[in-house]
Amino acid sequence: METPDEPRVLARSSQGLLVVHKPAGMRVHPASEDGVPDLLGWLRDQPDLPPDVAPVQRLDQGTSGLLLCGSSRNHRAMASAWLEEGLVEKTYLTAVHGRTRKKGTLRRALPDARRGRPLPAVTRYRTLEWLGGFSLLAVRIETGRKHQIRRHLSGIGHPVIGDPRHGPRRPVRVPGWPGRLWLHARVLVLPDGETFEDPLPPELLSSLDAMRSGPTEAR
Repeated sequence: METPDEPRVLARSSQGLLVVHKPAGMRVHPASEDGVPDLLGWLRDQPDLPPDVAPVQRLDQGTSGLLLCGSSRNHRAMASAWLEEGLVEKTYLTAVHGRTRKKGTLRRALPDARRGRPLPAVTRYRTLEWLGGFSLLAVRIETGRKHQIRRHLSGIGHPVIGDPRHGPRRPVRVPGWPGRLWLHARVLVLPDGETFEDPLPPELLSSLDAMRSGPTEAR
């Protein structure tokens, strides 16, 4: 029986930032009283962390992986400025439907409900492996729009496996269905070159092994 994935502090940067693993299924911030756990609450419950610690980034509830957190308001302001200026390099691993090109750059502007207009968005991908009717990609984003990776890849006909909102119109059989969104924040590189990595969680590793073997469940 697999041990449930739990949040954990992976490292502390030389600039006083925390690098945290967020599990799939956990929100970054509290949103309602529906009982879904959130990372901010978890951070504030850790007795060995500063009381003012909070996330600097956002990850979708269904996405796992690296998240940058600041232990004070000054640290968060510093990291937010880096992110705004595109100085933090973020690489994700994702498995998508279909056979992708070897690499591509997606520059489609994405509507933003809060601002009431489309905002520029840039996503670069590189195909790591073709897996029958699926593809494993390394994805880098130069902007941080809501659901950017999911929306951009769906827009070129390669939706992320397990995406309930931007997925294929008809169910597709996915070998080793992981029961979650197939998207993981794998690598973070800070402006000074300091690099942090978070390996794929067990359910995505198992899914990857199964996709290398052949078809099964519909998702």
